[in-house]
Amino acid sequence: MNQELIVLASGSPRRQELLRQINLPHQVRPADVDETRSPGEPPSDYACRIALDKAEHVARLLDGADDRIILAADTAVVLGDEVIGKPADAEVAASMLRRLSGREHQVLTAVAGIRGGRRLLELSVSSVAFRPISETEISTYVASGEPMGKAGAYAIQGCAAVFTERLAGSYSGVMGLPLFETARLLAQLGVAIQPLTGSAQ
Repeated sequence: MNQELIVLASGSPRRQELLRQINLPHQVRPADVDETRSPGEPPSDYACRIALDKAEHVARLLDGADDRIILAADTAVVLGDEVIGKPADAEVAASMLRRLSGREHQVLTAVAGIRGGRRLLELSVSSVAFRPISETEISTYVASGEPMGKAGAYAIQGCAAVFTERLAGSYSGVMGLPLFETARLLAQLGVAIQPLTGSAQ
């Protein structure tokens, strides 16, 4: 596959790692967009809008991107009808974790793809239940720095795995890029994900 074909509109190391997991070469071009949620906007609409905004932002920067595919994603952690964003500091991170402690929440990850005049969206919805988390655990976890820059102030692929009692849905979606939906979207844009052959021994 041509290295130039896929442009990931994200600087997220986790999304890059997930693309490498499915053997998908890509370029990285982070998108800088306003991620403010509109008043009354449903969380699913919000995630889809931001993902598409990111893809369109990078498409404009690349002047239409020729035949390349612009791939973008946005993850929203939702408790009730509230979208819990990324913590601004350690105090906010601790507050977010206290709210999630002992409760179930949803993780919505929207994937947007642009190729030429085509614009496609996929949405992954997962439910995550945390066991009760002690104040000591919260303090230690926040001090590790892992919650910073993460929606909901946690990384399920990191130490927050020990808080996760149950997950129903897409593990990769909770990480930030649902691979099933991503592969389905890319197939519609003309790129089939091929399993690794020969290199994995």
